[in-house]
Formats: sequence, C-alpha cells, structure tokens
Amino acid sequence: MTSVWACGLSTLDLTYRVPAPPPPGIKIAAESAAVDAGGPALNAARTARALGAEVTLVTALGNTPVSSLIREFLGGVTVHDVAESGYRAPVSSAAVDVTGARTIVSANAEGAQFITPPHLGPCDALLIDGHLMDPSIELARTARERGIPVILDGGSWKDGLDELAPLLTVAALSDDFAVPGTSDPLAWCAEHGIGVVLQTHGAGVIEVLSDGERSRIEVPQVEVVDTLGAGDVFHGALAYALATGSPIGDAIRGAAVIASESVRHEGALTWAVR
Repeated sequence: MTSVWACGLSTLDLTYRVPAPPPPGIKIAAESAAVDAGGPALNAARTARALGAEVTLVTALGNTPVSSLIREFLGGVTVHDVAESGYRAPVSSAAVDVTGARTIVSANAEGAQFITPPHLGPCDALLIDGHLMDPSIELARTARERGIPVILDGGSWKDGLDELAPLLTVAALSDDFAVPGTSDPLAWCAEHGIGVVLQTHGAGVIEVLSDGERSRIEVPQVEVVDTLGAGDVFHGALAYALATGSPIGDAIRGAAVIASESVRHEGALTWAVR
C-alpha cells in the first residue's frame, strides 16, 4: 500500500458561515457553524488517506481537551505526537462568506519545543509544512538519504527554511509565500537546491520552475462554495500522486483537479465523504 508521511501543524478549527465578513466592532449571527480538525499537515494527511494511502502524521497535540477533539477526526491515520509537556494545541477560527472566501484567525506552534520525531518507517513520500521545523529537518534528512520525495507545503516563510531547502524535492508555494530580501521565491528555491518549485494562485494558473525551465499549468474553473483548506488538499493530493510514482506534471495537474473539486463543497474534506 502507498505510504505517505506528513509532519506539521494540527489545529482545532471553528468555522462560521456568514453573509459577509463583519466590520470591526460589530457582532453578527452566523448562518451555521462547524467544528473540525485542521492545519496544513493534518488536512494534507487526511487527503492522502482519503485517496487511499496509508498515512502517518507527525504533529504536536499535547494532552488537553482540544487535543482530544483533534484526535477524534484522525481516524485511519497513525499519529506520532512530538509535543513537549505542557503544549496546548492551537485553535483556529474562520469566517467563510457567500463567495467561498475565508478569513482566518489562528495560533500556531511558533516558539514551541518538540521531542525527537520517530524513525521514518515505510514511506513513499514525505510532506512538510514547516511549522515543526526541527522534527521536519530530521525526517527530511532520512527521507533524502533513502531517495524518498520530500514535498514542502510553503504557506509562508518560516525560520529554518534555508536549512530545510536542500533536503526538499518539491516546494509547493502559496500565492502569499515570500522570501525576505527577494521578489522571486521560485528562483530562490531553485538556487537553494530544490529541483521542482511551483506556486499556486487560487483559481489562477500554477507557475512551475523545473530544471531551470518555467511553465504554467491551468487550474479547472468551478463554482466555489468554500475555499477553506483547498491548499492543504492540493498538497495532500500532490504528495499522494508523487508517492505512487506519478510524473511531476501529472501530479500537479491531478492535485489541481482534486483541490478544485474540494472548493465545491463546504469544509476541507467533505468532497471525500460525499
């Protein structure tokens, strides 16, 4: 069975459906509300699981009521908790309006300390979101030594990425990703040893830089209901495709199709359980 490992952030997500984002100082009633687990690595892990992979998630949970709730959403995923004693899993709040656009307020794992991650077991692809940098670097070193693809979910710049970069096979950057001191994040990644770099732009084209050549991949256009977690779904689908041995171009196109399907449904994983 195809095996995907993911290392990174887990959160508890509170999502509110609203007609429009509330202006400052105003209280509004949500049309509906939902509780789910979230975080880039967690949603990517659940996506790979939904696509048929055996999945291991290395994350920080701790021992709180919030972490217990998060675990309830991780059925079928092997979880390794690398949180130090006293860690409190973060909570994220999101408002999704009628256009499907989302506004998020979230804490993350910045400043937290983590224990040594487990030994990397059977694995066909490793996905990293950069939130747990030290465990990620350790796992990436092992994966690289074994010739396993290492994929970065580059949602934003994080301290330590310059050390992680040479260990990466693919960097999948968000539209918001920026490298301090440079205006071309794709070129920076390539200069730091990453063979394939791509940057998504929501429903816009995906930019790709591979072996010095730039190209663009179109994204399927669909009616948008909810964009929450779409990037995470893309990264999980990309990791799964690379784990099965798909060529990079096919993997990117396939991940774009799955992510586009996800935004047609409420919630990050509803598309997979319909």
